[in-house]
Amino acid sequence: MDRFLDKYTQLNNLNVSRETCLDLEKFISMIIEKNKEINIISKETESEEIIRNRHIIDSAQVTEFVDLKNNTTCDLGTGGGFPGLVYAIISKNNHENINVKLYEKSHHKSAFLREVSRELNLDTEVIQKDIFKTSQLETGTIMARAFKPLPVVLELVYKNFTSYKNLIIFMGKSGTEILEKTLKDWDFDFEIIKSITSQNSFLLNIKNIKKK
Repeated sequence: MDRFLDKYTQLNNLNVSRETCLDLEKFISMIIEKNKEINIISKETESEEIIRNRHIIDSAQVTEFVDLKNNTTCDLGTGGGFPGLVYAIISKNNHENINVKLYEKSHHKSAFLREVSRELNLDTEVIQKDIFKTSQLETGTIMARAFKPLPVVLELVYKNFTSYKNLIIFMGKSGTEILEKTLKDWDFDFEIIKSITSQNSFLLNIKNIKKK
């Protein structure tokens, strides 16, 4: 097997190409280099293998659930580009023609996101704004990873988005308990997707958010 593809066997169901893997490896190299200047990720997780498994492969899971009928998707508080830049890389090589809007308050991280996008020729728009201070937003899929607690994200989407198709949010080891508590105040359709990188984590694919 190709040595690049061999590193991403967990993503076989996504049919990632060698070109995709090369772009992802370049992204990892850029993270490690930039992490010498600013904290893109924590210093404890900046090895290639940890970045690949904890951040890249984990983020790639959104790909199956992005609504391809819309030409935009957005990542709330993308940080170093997770999952937004990872999806943009996969989307580019799958010729999906989707613009990925990356919301990030930090000037330095926003500059890094633009640098990666230019280097890898990605269809992204880096928006250096506080997403909570924006309104009347329209998009296809919304994604959020390591951003804010589920109830906060639901409130944000409910108030600030006038149109969207679905919300994909990453849940950690206490996710089931959080979901149960959240359903006392919110009503929404959801699908639970078991994480491929952690036995204790899962993704929620949420639609039709309403307050009770």
